Amino acid sequence: MSEPVANYDWDAEAAAFDEEPDHGLRDPEIRRAWAGRLRGWLPAGSADILDLGCGTGSLSLLAAEQGHHVTGVDLSPAMIDLARAKLAGRDAAFLIGDAAAPPVGEQRFDVVLVRHVLWALPDPARVLRHWRGLLRPGGRLVLIEGVWGTVSPAGIPADRLTELLAPLVSDAGHVRVERLSDDPLLWGRAVDDERYAVVAVP
Repeated sequence: MSEPVANYDWDAEAAAFDEEPDHGLRDPEIRRAWAGRLRGWLPAGSADILDLGCGTGSLSLLAAEQGHHVTGVDLSPAMIDLARAKLAGRDAAFLIGDAAAPPVGEQRFDVVLVRHVLWALPDPARVLRHWRGLLRPGGRLVLIEGVWGTVSPAGIPADRLTELLAPLVSDAGHVRVERLSDDPLLWGRAVDDERYAVVAVP
């Protein structure tokens, strides 16, 4: 995923998107690995989760299986169609829209969950402020990001993301970084680039 989201034809990618091991989570071991991480990032009880840039809904499905209500948003109608099919009959709703400005009106959430999206959005500081405004008091941002490639790296380093979050976090809040690069079960292979999750309670 080296091309900015706004310039990429995600509808064309939708049919084959889940073939990547860490996208479709079809392998039981990869699925268990992501489910375990998600359990550590999300609240213990039932919560309202906003999954931005949800793609085909693989993380949405894991969250729903853990008892959460999920609202997924993606710019690609084809991705949304696949997510709706994947979570048919579950406590989930999917909307076509921009992850930077999701079409959720006045609704507020316990968690804003975003995977591999923030790096490709213009003005990430502004986007993070908007996402914080979508949280209920005590809510959290769960941001899964990284830096990919060596010749022309794409992504956002963890240090930069924590800098962007610092002005948004009160004295009572906290930011935690969890490194993900050293767990090949998450990716279906060993990786040597920077992959991480940030859990921020503003």
